[in-house]
Amino acid sequence: MSAKLEFTQEVQKIAGFSKALSHPVRVYILQKLSKMGSCCYSGDLVEELPVGRSTLSQHLKELKYAGLIQGEINPPYIKYCINRKNWEEAKQLFSSFLNETEIAEASCEVQAISEHQ
Repeated sequence: MSAKLEFTQEVQKIAGFSKALSHPVRVYILQKLSKMGSCCYSGDLVEELPVGRSTLSQHLKELKYAGLIQGEINPPYIKYCINRKNWEEAKQLFSSFLNETEIAEASCEVQAISEHQ
């Protein structure tokens, strides 16, 4: 009986960051925060996005859980900004993953043929 594969910490982190990036609202939030160079309040975001306050809260929670953003509570507001350390780690992990992962040319041709049948 062979041993089951255990995923490396790197693979698990890429998957966690990918999950956080899997919704357009979360991608938009990250783009906005990264361009601002400072923090913003969740109330500001709810005015821009086509989602309700509770839905926005869930998206922010996902990004915070993944470590891509951090929040600071200043009642009655919550201020969010990019977690710079984890942001840089995510950039490096994705860059390495995408640059080191090669797709075999033959498998692409076979896939393309089978899709048209």
